[in-house]
Amino acid sequence: METNFTPLEALASHNQQIFPPLESVTRPTVPTDAAAFYLNRRPQTLRAWACLENGALRPVRINGRLAWNVSEIRNLLSGGE
Repeated sequence: METNFTPLEALASHNQQIFPPLESVTRPTVPTDAAAFYLNRRPQTLRAWACLENGALRPVRINGRLAWNVSEIRNLLSGGE
C-alpha cells in the first residue's frame, strides 16, 4: 500500500517536530533545534557555533542550555549581520 504525503507531512513524519512560523514566535529565545530549523542548518552546526564562538549567531546559556535570540535570527534572515 503506497501512501502519498505532501512535502510538509513527509518532513513532519521524518523529524517528528513542527515549528511555528518565525513571525508568530513571541518568546525572546528559542532552543537549538528550533533555531536550526529557522536557519536551515543542523542543530549540531549551531552547537559548533556556540562552542567555537565563530558562527553567525551567539547563543545565551540558560542553566547550561543554549538559547538563541529570536530577534537576532530574524535580523540574520532579513539580510543583516
